[in-house]
Amino acid sequence: MVDVLGWRKKFGVLAPSTNTIVEPDFHAMAVRGVTSHMSRIHIRDQDLSSDTKMLNVLQQIDDELFAAIERMMTAGVDYLIMAMSAETFWGGSEGNKAFVKRIEDFAGLRIASCASAYQAALEAFKVNKIAVITPYQAVADDKIRHFFSDIGVEVVRLKGLRCPTALAIAEVSEDTLRQHLQELDGDDVEAIVQMGTNLSMLRLADEAERWLGKPVIAVNAATWWYALRQNEIGDRVYGCGRLLREF
Repeated sequence: MVDVLGWRKKFGVLAPSTNTIVEPDFHAMAVRGVTSHMSRIHIRDQDLSSDTKMLNVLQQIDDELFAAIERMMTAGVDYLIMAMSAETFWGGSEGNKAFVKRIEDFAGLRIASCASAYQAALEAFKVNKIAVITPYQAVADDKIRHFFSDIGVEVVRLKGLRCPTALAIAEVSEDTLRQHLQELDGDDVEAIVQMGTNLSMLRLADEAERWLGKPVIAVNAATWWYALRQNEIGDRVYGCGRLLREF
């Protein structure tokens, strides 16, 4: 017997309880026979206004993660997606591998992390000079630079938005993001990547690729693409960037 709607795969999506963007983004990129099911990681204090406060949010995620996975497993999901980017970049490439192993050992299922997704996406595009936009504080931005350096990718420029709360990430306007993309671009940049699964950039990234003439990769698009391809689901999705359309 198979699930009537998720007859190809049922993805379990782990996201902070404050996240309002990743769920509609994943639904917008849905393909036939693949369903996504959220388990929310309880965030009791969403203050991101300093490095220390951001570390506190990450600790809350770590404390609540396994409970969220246990709830998710009751839905009989086939595969997990960690829909929170900062945590997966901690400790560089080896830190991401350790994070993936920890979750897979606990759940007995494979998991897509945002860091793994970006490594695969940049390899697909064959680029190694990027600009990055994040909603984070400096402590997370430094970890992101470290990860990309580990995989042989140079971060030429980085814009950290320093969002004061987790909810504020979802309130960053498209006009603001468009301005930052234009500021980050340059002949020395081969692609622009966006961190923060609660930062809404799925449609804007698709649009920006046309006027910048280079890959602009939204984190939710990269992670969804990686999850599909890791499960041998090759469906193309349109309107969400070149990654899902071409690779």
